[in-house]
Amino acid sequence: MSDDVLELTPAQLDALKEIGNVGAGNAATALSQIINKRIDMTVPEVSILPLGDVPDIVGGPDNMVAGVYLRVFGQAPGSILFIMPINSAFDLVNMLMGREKSQDYTFTVMDESALMEIGNILASAYLNALSYFTKLTLLPSIPALAMDMAAALLSIVLVQLGQMGDHALVIETVFKTDDDGINGHFFLIPDPGSLAAILAAIGVSE
Repeated sequence: MSDDVLELTPAQLDALKEIGNVGAGNAATALSQIINKRIDMTVPEVSILPLGDVPDIVGGPDNMVAGVYLRVFGQAPGSILFIMPINSAFDLVNMLMGREKSQDYTFTVMDESALMEIGNILASAYLNALSYFTKLTLLPSIPALAMDMAAALLSIVLVQLGQMGDHALVIETVFKTDDDGINGHFFLIPDPGSLAAILAAIGVSE
């Protein structure tokens, strides 16, 4: 079986999307409990993109973004990257802190910790769903946070990821509360061999 994400069949993409939906639902529940407010997280699309196209789907290379990066350890290692436009990141932090909306996008140390925790929650929720379906052991690393223009932030991460593969599975996730819309992009980049292990474990290896 090929490990090239470009050769995934529609059935394999559907299976990965279903896992993403379950993971997003778990994350929505966790976030709702933290801020005591209803949050819907949808997974509208699962796609495959060249890593070089990633800055374009997060608003363009000059767009200011916040990114949380984690490594995945275990039986199907890989990387997770969660990116939000800077205004969405700030709105989400304000929700978590119980603050009013503001145009002053200045993050405190506590705000940055909150963003890393959000990334950790999302990654853990997704990995828990993936582990449930595959019975594989998958554990996230401690998250790292960076805020910069999309091209600058991604260039560092993508150089490392580019050494593992040229494409990423992209799961576009949308957070939505009753009165706020917050967009985030969730990227899962399996290491060589990991995607084959995942697809075999969920019974869609061909």
